[in-house]
Amino acid sequence: MPAPIAELSSLASALDELRRRVSAIADRAVAEDDDDTAGELYAVERSLIGAARRLGRITSGTGRRA
Repeated sequence: MPAPIAELSSLASALDELRRRVSAIADRAVAEDDDDTAGELYAVERSLIGAARRLGRITSGTGRRA
């Protein structure tokens, strides 16, 4: 069964929106000298970036296995 490309693309867009929101909150935490929270949020941001890249590979066809 082929991957539902449109749905996966939509999920990738949602992940990007979440990444931007998490990043903004992390930036506020830095401004408030809450480095522990900022560090954790930046780790979440990196995970979201990785997830979006993986979805991108699937939707572009480069992540499919033969």
